[in-house]
Amino acid sequence: MAELSKYTRAKVQPHLTGIKPYDPSFTPTRINLSANENTYPLPKGVRAAVDKALAATPLNRYPDPMANDLRDKLAALHGVERENICVGNGGDELLFNFLLAFGGEGRRMLNFPPSFSEYEFFASLTKTSVRNVRRDRKTFAIDERATLAAAPQASLAILTSPNNPTGDVADPAFVAQLCRQCGGPVMIDEAYIEFADQGKSMQSLLSSCPNLVILHTLSKAFGAAGIRCGYVIAAPDIIDVFGAVRQIYSVNVLTQAAAGALVSERDAFEPVVAQIRSERERLARKLEEDERLTVWPSQGNFLLVRMDEASTIRQRLRDEYSILVRDFSDVPSLNDCLRITVGTPEENDELLAVLAVLLDEEA
Repeated sequence: MAELSKYTRAKVQPHLTGIKPYDPSFTPTRINLSANENTYPLPKGVRAAVDKALAATPLNRYPDPMANDLRDKLAALHGVERENICVGNGGDELLFNFLLAFGGEGRRMLNFPPSFSEYEFFASLTKTSVRNVRRDRKTFAIDERATLAAAPQASLAILTSPNNPTGDVADPAFVAQLCRQCGGPVMIDEAYIEFADQGKSMQSLLSSCPNLVILHTLSKAFGAAGIRCGYVIAAPDIIDVFGAVRQIYSVNVLTQAAAGALVSERDAFEPVVAQIRSERERLARKLEEDERLTVWPSQGNFLLVRMDEASTIRQRLRDEYSILVRDFSDVPSLNDCLRITVGTPEENDELLAVLAVLLDEEA
């Protein structure tokens, strides 16, 4: 947050005076591998379907507040009912609403860093205290024993699988235990689940874990970060809470139309996801050939890589070659770590070539 004037500091809520806004560290570049977006263009037929849906959408009427047509398509995609789905303006709105509804003053969120920094940011906005159960500093595995010990005192929990930025997936048996032990709802953020191996989603636990909430987005595998559309799957009474606290008309008519077309054309994305998974493995193998690098296994569309002079290399990639990656060096246990989005083969090849040059020059 910018330096506040004396007047504004006196008027803003006291707990917000020192809040620092989420910073995506974005700079316009020729190759952007920093935000875990799907860098492939939409499949040709999908783009045509989206354009047709947008052209047929009137702009003079408010959107359906609950996006019911889209809810029906998403419900069919996941084999659940409309009552199990709530759509939001990106996963971010749903994350905030989760903290707004189930967190608050006197309540505690269980968090598993290193992970997505927005969880703690939204907790601070909603005056929710945070109990961090840190992952193993070398493997980034979840400390399951410590988690289950802390869970009964938690009002809610948020766990990412695959985790951003480390790329690991949670064990469903552990998640089921966490749901049983936690004193409130447990959200599993599955923003990257389409890039993971089959059977890694926690959706099968919904019937036995009534406090489980699963977050999805169209920003990653569906290549639609620009339309801002996410959704949660949960028991109907939890969905009712999301529906009650949502911003009115938060999902606009164009987003609803585009998202509906994307979900209807879901099968067209399978070859793209398969290629991204293949490129992830190829990129990891190439990086691992350099003994100066440490590369962690990933089930997402990104890789976490440790190297000497990571911050300098990130800056030179951006300034000299117009390639953007994400630097996590200021995050505890992620010193000298860059997160690299898996791009197209051409983008990945260029990154590998430039990175080899910079590693030699910075040695």
